[in-house]
Amino acid sequence: MGSKTLSASSCETTPDVSGIVRRYYELVDAKDFAAMSRLFADEVIYHRPGYAPMRGLSQVLAFYEQIRVIESGRHELHTVVTDGSTVAVTGTFEGRVKGGRRVTQAFADFFEVENGQIVTRSTYFDAPAL
Repeated sequence: MGSKTLSASSCETTPDVSGIVRRYYELVDAKDFAAMSRLFADEVIYHRPGYAPMRGLSQVLAFYEQIRVIESGRHELHTVVTDGSTVAVTGTFEGRVKGGRRVTQAFADFFEVENGQIVTRSTYFDAPAL
């Protein structure tokens, strides 16, 4: 199923904010955390069910490199909606968690992008399984 981009506003405050967010998913799926880190502002805040808010690039990178239970997988984006500097995404993640168990999880993410970098991300899914 292909993804679609909807724009709720004809005036984006940051160049190609949906492209930045799409690139994030490509890099996280490739486990290229060094390149992914360049998409985040130093003061980024990440909210994820089951975890305390991650504040700052070092905490976000520690999550991806050390804490994240996902071993491998791929995000399929169903909808990407932009409104100025805000990007909302719905999709499905399919992959494996550490230990080898296969998972499929629907998700919704909300991003704020300023000056070409992600400053906040909030993730939602049915259960804090990932």
